[in-house]
Amino acid sequence: MKNEIRTILLTGIAVASLSAPLQAQETGLVFYGIQMEELEYRVGEGEDRTAVWNGDAYVGTDELKLRWLGQGEYNTATDTLERMENRFVLQKPVSDFFDVKAGVRLDTPDGPDRWFGVIGVTGLAKQWFEIDADLFLSETGDASARLDIEYELLLTNRLILTPSADTDIAFSEDRETGVGSGVNNVEVGLRLSYDLVDRTVSPYLGIVYERKFGDTAKFAKAEGEDAAAWFAVIGTRFMF
Repeated sequence: MKNEIRTILLTGIAVASLSAPLQAQETGLVFYGIQMEELEYRVGEGEDRTAVWNGDAYVGTDELKLRWLGQGEYNTATDTLERMENRFVLQKPVSDFFDVKAGVRLDTPDGPDRWFGVIGVTGLAKQWFEIDADLFLSETGDASARLDIEYELLLTNRLILTPSADTDIAFSEDRETGVGSGVNNVEVGLRLSYDLVDRTVSPYLGIVYERKFGDTAKFAKAEGEDAAAWFAVIGTRFMF
């Protein structure tokens, strides 16, 4: 299985490298940046208190970038790091609005660590919906997919309402990590942000609804977790 993951990586790197334009190689202009789409504190019912982050950093040229994408959850009520995911991908544009990406993903620390091969697309669809879609193949041979959709509605030049939705779909069951086959969870959110300094710092308030389905919900309940929950959130976006 590690050979298959290696094949995905090499394929992505080869696709990314073959058509790099001569101009980018000649100029050698390198860009870098970091942003946090979500850096927030979630308050649910009872003692459900969670710090959540979702961000990325990149370095590279207009034609090829190395990106880190990380997200996780820390339960402040129990002082437990519930979930942490790190992805390292190479990303290359394939059209005016979409990039392809390929790399690896490592999940820690809830359950056993898992390595995944990753291939996906990211960009702007019609009507300016931000799309992020990925396919994963774990080291144990379990395939899964993820779809993230987000839209920024400008109420004023600085006040922005952002609905979002993401879902994970597993094509096979992985009991060790508590993942059932099929659509195993959905998260929808609505955040109202204000741009304090251009688009670099934008504090926000919002609500988030999370729901697990099927065997994933059963596994969560067996661990004493809720299958569905509402959260009030406060946080900030930033980019540099």
